[in-house]
Amino acid sequence: MDNAARFNHIPGWGSDIPRENRPAVPMERTPPRLDVPWSDPPPQQPRTVEVLRSIERPEHSRTFGTRLPPRGLSGMIRRAAFRHSENDLRHWLMLVAADRVNVAEGLCQDAKRSPVKLAAVGVGVAALVWWLASD
Repeated sequence: MDNAARFNHIPGWGSDIPRENRPAVPMERTPPRLDVPWSDPPPQQPRTVEVLRSIERPEHSRTFGTRLPPRGLSGMIRRAAFRHSENDLRHWLMLVAADRVNVAEGLCQDAKRSPVKLAAVGVGVAALVWWLASD
């Protein structure tokens, strides 16, 4: 028994059925969408801070975020991560680690700027040490 005979009971079976009977017709575009290169691409956003780029891409994307450029220990980890391919698990694990280090760096900066926060952090650390030592 060939495929046509086996699946004739399925409504709309076959690739050469009439267009009005195809299930994907409402989603099909007429004319079909073509991915052609732009004749005049949008201008490149100027780079005023360091922007990390994947090794899989030859150039930077047209737009990118500049709010938090890589800096400190977390920036060093991010730069090391971008030396590896995006297919490499090290790339993503290093980026996750850099996020965690960035949180710790932010807490240290907050504590340095505000004596109240520094006192709160000190009380928290003292409570943690007391709790660990009490066992």
